[in-house]
Order: sequence, then structure tokens, then C-alpha cells
Amino acid sequence: MKISIGCDHIVTEMKDHLVGYLKDKGYEVIDNGTYDKERTHYPIYGKKTAEKVVTGEADLGITICGTGVGISASANKVKGIRAALVGDVETARYAKSHLNANVLAMGGRILGIGVIEEAIDTFLETEYEETEESKKLIEQIDSISMNDESLNDEHYFDEFIEKWNNGGYPTT
Repeated sequence: MKISIGCDHIVTEMKDHLVGYLKDKGYEVIDNGTYDKERTHYPIYGKKTAEKVVTGEADLGITICGTGVGISASANKVKGIRAALVGDVETARYAKSHLNANVLAMGGRILGIGVIEEAIDTFLETEYEETEESKKLIEQIDSISMNDESLNDEHYFDEFIEKWNNGGYPTT
């Protein structure tokens, strides 16, 4: 199984640990970054991670930022993604078994590494249990998505990065 993973600058070390953790368990990993502690935009890495899943380059995705909220919202903008922001193991299991979530999102400043590892293990090992109700719900979820024109557009965030570089996002 191939896993796409991405994070923001706040949890880079945690992402690096999880890349090793997943590889040690025999998973193939696509590391979408970020790769350092330089302040960056989590939407970039949520989108990159999700795109690998919808294009079939990866089977599932994992996104992490401080709370998990921003990066999961970003991943969910990619058509075909059902990112589940989870804070415990049972929610990870439910997201996969009932909603067929294809991206697991977590808050690296909210959860301990033990919970994160266990949630990942549970998510990756849980099978989707299709029912007529879940199938209809997933169809409804999938119909509310970002258009395909921005898929794999490497310059999608250029205007925001330029604004950032020019001081347009003050830190205070």
C-alpha cells in the first residue's frame, strides 16, 4: 500500500517520524513535505497530499498540522477526497469503515504520538463496510467538490505565496 503524507512547518518532525514509522511497517510513502521548520502554508501540503490519492499515485493519505483543522479542510477541497479529522482511534475506524475516508487528518499539537500511531494503524487496517446508506452519503459528499481545473496545478498558490513574501500576512 502506498501512503501520501503532508504537513505544515509546525509538525515537520512528527511527519518525519511517521514517514519512518510507516516505512518500518512496510508501506511505501510519498512525502509531500514540508521538509523544514520555515513557516509555510498548510493548504499547499493538504492539496498535494490529496492529489496523490485522487490521481491514484497513492492509496490513502495522511495530513498533519497543529490542530489538523486547516490541512484537513484544504485536503477536502480536492474533488474525490474524504478527509476525516480525527482525535481518537474509534473516529479513525468509523471514518474508514462507514465513510470510506481516503485521507486521515490529525492535529500534531493536540494528540500524542502514541494516539497518532494507533489511529494511523487502525485507519490503514480498517476495511470499508459498504451499505446502501453509506454509498448514498458518500455520493452526496463527493458531489460537493473543488473543480478539476486546479488539480495538479503547481502554481495554484502563487498569488498567496507572493503576498506572504511581500509581508501581506503579518504574524501579529
